[in-house]
Amino acid sequence: MPEYRIGRLNGRFVVTWWGDDGKRRRYRLDAQSRTEAEGAALDLIRKERAKAAGHTNAELWQLYREEKKGRRIATTMDFEWRVMQAFFGHLRPDQVTIDLCRAYTAARRQMGKKDGTIWTELGHLRTVFVWAERRKLIAFAPSVERPAKPAPKERWLTDAEIQRLLAVPKEHHIHLAILLLLGTAGRIGAILDLTWDRVDFDGGKINLRTAEIGPRKGRAVVPMNDGLRAALTVARGAALTDHVVEWAGSPVASIKTGFRKACADAKLAGVTPHVLRHTAAVHLVAAGVPMQKVAQYLGHSNTFITERVYGRYAPDHLREEAAILDFTTRARIA
Repeated sequence: MPEYRIGRLNGRFVVTWWGDDGKRRRYRLDAQSRTEAEGAALDLIRKERAKAAGHTNAELWQLYREEKKGRRIATTMDFEWRVMQAFFGHLRPDQVTIDLCRAYTAARRQMGKKDGTIWTELGHLRTVFVWAERRKLIAFAPSVERPAKPAPKERWLTDAEIQRLLAVPKEHHIHLAILLLLGTAGRIGAILDLTWDRVDFDGGKINLRTAEIGPRKGRAVVPMNDGLRAALTVARGAALTDHVVEWAGSPVASIKTGFRKACADAKLAGVTPHVLRHTAAVHLVAAGVPMQKVAQYLGHSNTFITERVYGRYAPDHLREEAAILDFTTRARIA
């Protein structure tokens, strides 16, 4: 701790000290007595020295997780950091380079991780940097290079495949989660976060948002169809927790094992819970539902994303454009 002195200026306590760069620093203190001023001065000097030294990426990552405490992203980022900290944890944001990002990508690929996973992990690092810049914890958010974002998954289930998945024996919470994934087009995180206070039987609505301010990615307020109403009514009568999807009196953190077994029993390959969201969207678009309504169902902020991913599934997609390119017709007219 550098040498410092407590004084008074215009009737208020102030602390003066000299930093490692030899420059004098003086700050007013929120203190009413000499004793309070001493404590406030020490706290202020520690904070200023830490600020001058700069936060490490590990510290910023943890601060971000603390702000998101209680959300699923905080748990996800805890697991991610167990690998990422070896590359980034000891450094400051300004020390993160493109070469370091590429080295991380190469290392994760050698571990067998797909580019989609790597894209998400490095995206969370970038999110932390942007957040820290907005909180004025760092001067600027450095660039984070990621592998190219994988193309949207093509896998979706036909009516026959859906019926096979629903028909195979499975635990009740797995069956309910599958019905919710298909009936709401929600993400698995939103389904597992869903609590009974957001299931409106009277209004016939399911609110996948945990709050009005977030998280909102891919989360919407959707109508409750008859099949979901029947399943949810039974589940509500047997509920032991506030969570809709529960098992043995506790909320469910993951359905991977039970879902994987159900897919194997139904002889369905390449199916994840997210495929069911994709399936719901494809069936909506194929039935001729306007893109604006599909976007609302999926929780997309605008229809651009919906059009880009699902436009080709529309029954009349590019039909008029194809007619324009029918040069054989033009030849007959000529």
